[in-house]
Amino acid sequence: MAPLRILNGDLESTKLHLFDNNTSTAHLDDTTSGDMVSWFTSPFKNPLKNRNSTAGGISKPSMQHNDAMFGKNRISSLGNVNRQSVIPTSHGEENRSMENLAHSIELGNHLPVGGNQHQSTSLEVAEASDGFFDHDPTATVQTAGASDVTSRMGSTSSKASLPSSHTSTGIPFIKTETKDNDPLLHTLKPRVASVSSSSSQLSAAKSTTPIDLRPQRLEETARVAKPSPRAKRISFKELRPRTSIPQNLSMTDFAQQSIHAAYSSRLNPFALHQDEYRLLRNHICQLHVTAYLNLRNRILRLWVRNPLVGVTPEEAAGCATSSRWLNLAEVAYEWLLRNGYINFGCVEVPDTSHMKVRIYKSKRHRRKTIAVVGAGMAGLGCARQLEGLFRQYHYRLSLLGEEPPKVIVLEGRNRIGGRVYSHPLRNQHASRIPEDARCTAEMGAHIITGFDHGNPLNMIIRGQLALHYHLLTDNSTLYDLDGRLIDKQQDGLVEKLYNDILDRASIYRHREAGPVIVEGDKTLIEAGRDPQGEADALLGATEKDRMRESTRAGSDQLENVPGGMDKLTGKAHMVMGSRKKTAPALAAQAMGWKLASNVLVARDLNLDGVARGMEHPTLGAAMDEAVKQYQFLLDLAPQDMRLINWHYANLEYANAANLGKLSLSGHDQDNGNEFEGQHAQIVGGYQQVPRGILQYPVPLDLRTRKVVRRITYDSDGRHGGTARIHCDDGQALDADRIVLTTPLGILKEGKLTFDPPLPLWKVEPINRLGFGLLNKIVLVYDKPFWDVEQDMFGLLRESEFPGSLDQEDYVKSRGKFYLFWNCIKTSGRPVLIALMAGEAAIQAECTTDADLVSGVTKELRRMFQDSDVPPPSETIVTRWGNDRFARGTYSYVGPTSLPGDYEVMARPVGNLHFAGEATCGTHPATVHGAYISGLRAAAEIIEELLGPIEVPTPLVPGPSKVDNSPKKTSQKRKADAMLSPVAAPRTESAAAKGARLDAVEREILMCIFAEIGAQPNRVGSKKGSNPFLLYVKEKWENGKQQANEARNATESNQKAIRGYIGQMWKKECEDTKRVYKERTESLRLAHNENAATFEARLASWNERALEIRRKYLEDRPNILSKEEEQSMWKQLGVHEHEPGRKAKMKSGYALKTEGTD
Repeated sequence: MAPLRILNGDLESTKLHLFDNNTSTAHLDDTTSGDMVSWFTSPFKNPLKNRNSTAGGISKPSMQHNDAMFGKNRISSLGNVNRQSVIPTSHGEENRSMENLAHSIELGNHLPVGGNQHQSTSLEVAEASDGFFDHDPTATVQTAGASDVTSRMGSTSSKASLPSSHTSTGIPFIKTETKDNDPLLHTLKPRVASVSSSSSQLSAAKSTTPIDLRPQRLEETARVAKPSPRAKRISFKELRPRTSIPQNLSMTDFAQQSIHAAYSSRLNPFALHQDEYRLLRNHICQLHVTAYLNLRNRILRLWVRNPLVGVTPEEAAGCATSSRWLNLAEVAYEWLLRNGYINFGCVEVPDTSHMKVRIYKSKRHRRKTIAVVGAGMAGLGCARQLEGLFRQYHYRLSLLGEEPPKVIVLEGRNRIGGRVYSHPLRNQHASRIPEDARCTAEMGAHIITGFDHGNPLNMIIRGQLALHYHLLTDNSTLYDLDGRLIDKQQDGLVEKLYNDILDRASIYRHREAGPVIVEGDKTLIEAGRDPQGEADALLGATEKDRMRESTRAGSDQLENVPGGMDKLTGKAHMVMGSRKKTAPALAAQAMGWKLASNVLVARDLNLDGVARGMEHPTLGAAMDEAVKQYQFLLDLAPQDMRLINWHYANLEYANAANLGKLSLSGHDQDNGNEFEGQHAQIVGGYQQVPRGILQYPVPLDLRTRKVVRRITYDSDGRHGGTARIHCDDGQALDADRIVLTTPLGILKEGKLTFDPPLPLWKVEPINRLGFGLLNKIVLVYDKPFWDVEQDMFGLLRESEFPGSLDQEDYVKSRGKFYLFWNCIKTSGRPVLIALMAGEAAIQAECTTDADLVSGVTKELRRMFQDSDVPPPSETIVTRWGNDRFARGTYSYVGPTSLPGDYEVMARPVGNLHFAGEATCGTHPATVHGAYISGLRAAAEIIEELLGPIEVPTPLVPGPSKVDNSPKKTSQKRKADAMLSPVAAPRTESAAAKGARLDAVEREILMCIFAEIGAQPNRVGSKKGSNPFLLYVKEKWENGKQQANEARNATESNQKAIRGYIGQMWKKECEDTKRVYKERTESLRLAHNENAATFEARLASWNERALEIRRKYLEDRPNILSKEEEQSMWKQLGVHEHEPGRKAKMKSGYALKTEGTD
């Protein structure tokens, strides 16, 4: 029978094969079909309706959506909205629906700007629905003043929410009608959020309106919306502080909201990000770090509380408590803006395109083009971010004689989303989901792994697009081979054993020295207070001490260790634990296992043979060896082996690879970066997220069916060379910069060529990193036969040889149909998705659909023997390995991978930039990681165009002082002098001279430290530690706990604690004591080696430091007078005019850093 074509197909064609049993299977293949109907041009099957709602006195009757508003030239703009909390931060019970809080619109700020000539001039307020956006051409605007509108806006509950789903909500916005009817864009209908009021940990705060803007009637604001063409660039020094600090909120509550906002943005509210530190290290002192963090957190608070409105410079400056901190506010705002922490996603951003720069008009350059290859989350996220940045930096670009570059997105498929693909089901008669949601099944990305603590998708999904989502719960059950449920207690025992095995394998994890952490005053930050006092030494001058403290912290025996298994994602929950592991027999007893007979309790697991004996050790080899050795300690039954291998399969699902292909030292290199909160699924399809990013606030320039085959680029990138993209259809696109977001599998395949070829440093990590595979079988039924309240259930798999106790016999079969997702709450149809992980995913690529469907049906009938399990009415099989646009699913750390490979993958080559989940070392193999990489690539491009962030000098002026003296020449403040050394004035006091000389000396030391590092440390007199003292240091908390239980511990009585630790030391076995003795000997040898080479290292450092000092003074001939320079050399013990004499051993550098050992 000839295959039937269906809409919304993946790849180039999707076929529907009809079987005699009336079961249809949609098989995703890669055969080109010239007459395939693209889902872009196919209308949705059901016109969507929205409930009646009223917000702000604007009545909006229920009606069908109008595609015209999604035309290419639509320009919509958000009204200025009180920044009350939009993003829900706690979910409450599952059956709760979020409320729509209509925020008050302060007319006079952020009004619609620009537009096309063929747009109508009428303005209307449109409210977002829980479904796709509804447009009511009959809606009217009441001519009420802003205060009248505000008084009528209240909280309206969402009636469309259903027990099985949640919805996020945002705010109403002002939009303009358009008459453009672009058919390509009609079906891309992003949800625009309506406002959420409930479930927020942040209380509502009063936002401020600039004093010179008065509320106006809507008709008046329509006439004055467009700013004057002579408007000049906003200078932070001219803006008013404190305007964004609410007056009806205590500073403590205000500070707590700001701290929460930082946590919600992937930032530590009490410490500088590493990029912030590099930017500010030579401009601020430790005292100013607290002020900067306060400002940064307050700006983030504005964004987190309402991500539908871009944060403006005026609002950022209003976060400062005084004009002294305005420069800091400017730097914080620009850093957050460029790096995608604010004003990202589907948001209207502040526009500076109206600012004219006439003096540069004659120097206009050719308009640049930025080409983004790939319309997945990385590509669309990057393109959307670039469009927003160019809009906000229009004025700065004009100063450089540049127009905002044109951004073009090229996509090889006939759809967007990449590996985010929601395939529509044949039967669209839905239940349990909102009327406007389509019935879809996820072919690729499936889960949002936590909204909390910085997931950027939180802002987009819940705060901007207002998509419905279902919160997942780990209420799963496991079925054995015969269909019987696994005993919960036994399941728990085996899971603990699996976690212990994974923990012991983590001993061989690669560990890097921690970054330098610069913290502010936590007490002041929590109280919302800024520091008082004058400037101290700059951060760069004290870097040596922080590096030493970071090294000490890195040597701590506590680290992230597996503390449990997340069955929803297959990854381990990481908790803080000790590197030292308990003897396995004792650990097994503590778990609840009964030891086998004749077991030595002190016997340890020895994995060194695998970890050290293999050239490239793998996680699978180490864990298999651990299982084998545990079998000597425990009587593991075949069912226990099946349970262990079920967890193996779940870990293979998390990494999209067999455990034998994962690096032992780096497989979990991203641990500790996981987001928090419940996992979720999007109701109606994950693909709504990339659709919203594509469309809102204005459509991106997207060109589909552009299969890129060759890229010519400027490998140097410094000569302004252009790049060219060659496509399969013979067309070529010239661009100034290219952002390549193709999956790692495409780069590994090698069919995409580069001219010149990519450098070796880029090719090597491409080859070393792995690109894995995960496949699914979607099973659609007419009615469910399983527990619809369970989000998933698992199935244990038999080994190749039934009842085997050999771990190797489970490798091929353990991942086949090991987990079933119940998708009835998100797809609206009775749908199960069976996962195939590890070797089973590879086998599925060459197995027929009929065999796979027959096999999974057989297993389901065995699991649900009391129910009638019919053949599925529709099935879809994924084969991502055969997808020529992916060649797999997501990346993993292979055995030959090196630390930092993900970071090298992210580095640009000339004017060729890279993005995608395989370039995000902190969040690889995730949708949010792909999106974050797109933000990073956009930040790289904006820096190439504008240069690095300009830091004003001085960044923080000293406290203002009143000088009543009759002197004509004013003295420079001490703080300013320290921050900006200048030549001596003709007349200056002794105090001013001292401050100036100190500033010069600090500047010289900063140059020295930046080039050759800190001065070598003289080792102490102690050659090593007593083994017992090392033991005391590690066991202090344990001894303190025992002493507390005995009520003997006080702050002054440490003798009791040492006594308890001494008893613990006596009970330790000789093997344990030998470890401490060996460490003591290692410390002694290191001490001796340090002492033997110290004098030579110090002499070499002093000589090099003198050269840098001389070069500094030669480059700045007037910074010191001749007498001051001679005095400096004399104090350093250097005789410039007597070359035969050597400098003193204890140089001025040692004097300056004395006491830091």
